[in-house]
Amino acid sequence: MPAPFRTRDGTALFHRDWPPQGPPQGASGPPVVFAASWSLPSDSWCYQMLALAEAGFRCVAYDRRGHGRSDDPGRGYDFDTLADDLAALLDHLDLRGATLVGFSMGCGEVLRYLTRHGAAGRVARAVLVGTTTPKLARAPDNPAGLDPALLESFRRDWLMRDFPGWIDANMEPFVSPETPAGLRHWVRDMALRSSLQALLECHRTLAAADFRAEARAIGVPVLLLHGERDITSPLDLTARPTAALLPDARLEIYEDAPHGLFLTHQARLNADLIAFARG
Repeated sequence: MPAPFRTRDGTALFHRDWPPQGPPQGASGPPVVFAASWSLPSDSWCYQMLALAEAGFRCVAYDRRGHGRSDDPGRGYDFDTLADDLAALLDHLDLRGATLVGFSMGCGEVLRYLTRHGAAGRVARAVLVGTTTPKLARAPDNPAGLDPALLESFRRDWLMRDFPGWIDANMEPFVSPETPAGLRHWVRDMALRSSLQALLECHRTLAAADFRAEARAIGVPVLLLHGERDITSPLDLTARPTAALLPDARLEIYEDAPHGLFLTHQARLNADLIAFARG
């Protein structure tokens, strides 16, 4: 197991680095770097990483601070610091020409990395899966957004009182009816390994974020993959306006798909990632 690397503020972050496994065996493939969603660690990407490693890619994923096996430092849950953590990983491994893949909150980290650090030869393209960008909360200039009081109610009534109960109540719309019970339990277990303090601060960051201006400055091709029935990140609030803002973007809508595409649509998602990462 790779040793954790340390970020600029000394936080130790766990990461996994899988070499290409497909023919020719052991060849050095282009890197694909995965940023997980709010509450989930790098384990959540394993079914994508297995498929891409078999297709000849080097696959790297990490646990966000306060998630999984990374440190729980009690600070640094703003998007600038989280983007700096991603930059520290790319620098630590000296990755070049990478495809960055974010899911849900991880999409904001990918975009903030690109506007804060630039591609600089390290990043060739990006994928946003079930994105929460450009802006979730309702505001005078974002009337279709989610009611801030509703977001605060989630934090006060569920996250700070009964997070396991919230997971159970919201698992059904996160997946599909045919999703096996074992996969549902796996997601629940992963989420419960995250620091509640980290989840609280990350959710506040997520709810307050506004990527509308910086999305226009992204200088690499971006593929957006989004479920048609995603109620966590509604398509018309997130993926469609994000795609419209990005200079070079393509949006692929998965018909009748929920937010948890990495579980419910593994084969299609993996095929789309492989095709796009090959350039």
